[in-house]
Amino acid sequence: MTTASPSPAGRGARTVGVVTGAGRGMGEACARRMADMVDVLLLVDLDEDSVTAVADDLNASTARAVAQPFALDVTDRDGLGRLADRVEELGTLRAVAHAAGISPTMADWRRIFEVDLIGTALLAEALRPLATAGTAHVYFSSMAPLLAGVDPDPDVAELLEDPLRAGFLDRIREAIGPALEESTLAYPWAKHGVARFARREAVRLGPVGGRVCSLAPGVIDTPQGRQEAAEHESMRKLVEATPLGRTGRSEEVAAVAAFILSDDASFLNGIDVLVDGGVCAAVAGR
Repeated sequence: MTTASPSPAGRGARTVGVVTGAGRGMGEACARRMADMVDVLLLVDLDEDSVTAVADDLNASTARAVAQPFALDVTDRDGLGRLADRVEELGTLRAVAHAAGISPTMADWRRIFEVDLIGTALLAEALRPLATAGTAHVYFSSMAPLLAGVDPDPDVAELLEDPLRAGFLDRIREAIGPALEESTLAYPWAKHGVARFARREAVRLGPVGGRVCSLAPGVIDTPQGRQEAAEHESMRKLVEATPLGRTGRSEEVAAVAAFILSDDASFLNGIDVLVDGGVCAAVAGR
């Protein structure tokens, strides 16, 4: 696979990449993959120590990019404003891999929506003014909505596409019902919202030449994935149902994210890319 080059509009300027959740797991793998795609790479994570260690390791390597850690909670609107200011200081925004997120065992339903969906929308809002020809975003969704059969009616779909609307959490709870307070149900709904939001953002950025896709990982061998597997027997059954017969690796997901962000994918826009080893196909066929 070829790496991305600066777009004609940004040629000659320093290109900047952003990776969220870059301190470990799939976010870290994306950071390592993107380190040869841009000139400066901002590594965002809530855990300052872990993301600093990743940045130090990249800067000690032969990677093209200068890596800079940026400690941040993706639900912090002011902090995201500072991130956008830093990107603008450094150069032209080229690539964004938004891998930060939490899973069902990590929080209650409100926090899952706040981090996974509202955080995605806040990041997009902050970086939107910086989009230009060649800018590409990939937001991490999940295979969970497919397995859960999430299929919103038009009113709920409209809510999910506008997660920064006043009173969003109360509105979505009322629309879906009390079952949403179960974190195992909130997670697929929030991740379905990420994919829907990505499609809407693709329409917003298209006129300036920017692209947005979402990426839906399957069962991936990460610290977060192992935590979920320890709590939910269903995870083991999903691995057994996967046609490839194993969990995925973070590096395999990062390779797909890097392709989506690359110039080789310059006409790929507004879709959700499933990277699940075929498990959704297997389960759907039963």
